[in-house]
Amino acid sequence: MKRMTDWLKRLPVIWKLTIGSTLLIFLLFATYNFAQYLVLKHWMLNQEQDALHAMMSQVQVYLEDQPANGELLQSPETSSYMRNVLGKNQMIRLIDKNGTELLLATDHFNPLWITPLPSTISSLQDVWHEEDHILVYRSPLMIKNETGTIEIATNLETFDHFNVTLLWVMVIGGFLAVCISATSGWAIAKQFLRPVKALAVTIQNVKQNGLQERVANIENGDELSQLASLFNELMDQLEVSFRQQKQFVDDASHELRTPITILEGHLNLLDRWGKRDQAILEESLEASLQEVRRLKGLVQGLLALSRAESSIFTNHIEQIRIEPFLTKTLHRMEDLYPEFIFRMKGEGTGKLVRINPLHLEQMLFIVIENAIKYSGDHKEIDIRSYEEKNRVRISVQDHGIGIPTAEIQNVFDRFYRVDRARSREIGGTGLGLAIAKNLIQHYQGEIALTSVEDEGTRVILSFPAVSL
Repeated sequence: MKRMTDWLKRLPVIWKLTIGSTLLIFLLFATYNFAQYLVLKHWMLNQEQDALHAMMSQVQVYLEDQPANGELLQSPETSSYMRNVLGKNQMIRLIDKNGTELLLATDHFNPLWITPLPSTISSLQDVWHEEDHILVYRSPLMIKNETGTIEIATNLETFDHFNVTLLWVMVIGGFLAVCISATSGWAIAKQFLRPVKALAVTIQNVKQNGLQERVANIENGDELSQLASLFNELMDQLEVSFRQQKQFVDDASHELRTPITILEGHLNLLDRWGKRDQAILEESLEASLQEVRRLKGLVQGLLALSRAESSIFTNHIEQIRIEPFLTKTLHRMEDLYPEFIFRMKGEGTGKLVRINPLHLEQMLFIVIENAIKYSGDHKEIDIRSYEEKNRVRISVQDHGIGIPTAEIQNVFDRFYRVDRARSREIGGTGLGLAIAKNLIQHYQGEIALTSVEDEGTRVILSFPAVSL
């Protein structure tokens, strides 16, 4: 049994489905046919018994209506009546209380098959004589003022032949049904597993060829078709994720390599002869400290981005009114950047925003500091808060160098900077907008950016509004 179980477990799914459907059809068909066979057999046997009861009633009525004398049983009229009552393969026999035969009428029936047996009560017996199946009905009758017995017997040869024929028809029909169900089950299983097989082949191709492989479109409209579609969407996301990861590693390696190389160069310079020259020593120390600060900023940015991507942000959520919060933030920015003019315009946003205050402050600092860094000679920043379509929006507009249209779609990527050389001079790691995007998405918010070169850039933060 264990071997059979292990063998079944190792079978391909298509054969498991085929065998399972075949066995199910076989069990259903066999159960139905067996029940039908038993019902028909029982019904036909009852018909034979009812026929014997009717014949016995006719014979009894005839004999009781005739005068009771010795010539009755030997008269031609009685013999003729008995033969007329008889059917094929039947016998009528009258016997006395000792079992002596008084009258016999047969039609293709050997009376020796049935032993005469006097009976004082009516009885119906199902007996066999070798291969012959016989139904015998005995009933008592007064003959010549003495008790006698009427025996009526019928050979169930036709009944048995019909049952055997019916059984063979059901067996052959069952075999054909099993064959048809096996064939159709295999075809249905093959069609059913086609998307699964395509999915398995695609997974194997992904393993060998890379993440660009996809499942061919399956237009069945069923759950397996949806599974293939979901797999393709998952592979699209994985491919984008791996591409971004590779870009992240490349960019991080590049960003880290530059300050490390500068540090190594200055330290080698100091080690060789620069430590004896006060001017070179001070210059190298200042450059090294600057690169260390850049490394620190880069590492802090990476940590902030990692937290923004992995945190659940369920702690310290508050309902914040945007205008007072924005005013407080701008006061801090004015203290940090006194040379800039911050113009704020609030349009009566009475609704609240559910968010962690530290995250909202971090997003505002990122966006405003970006505007400050790329303002150029125009030291003016316009901030506006307003409501639109049940959302609270914050717009930060600078009037600086702007971003080329072709590069706007990339500004939220990690380490991306429109002009790397110019951005390095300005400062920054290229992580700010990526951090802001990850933060705002945790609150079902959105961040959008529009820009025109040499005219300025506008960043809009959008949050779901909460009514008072």
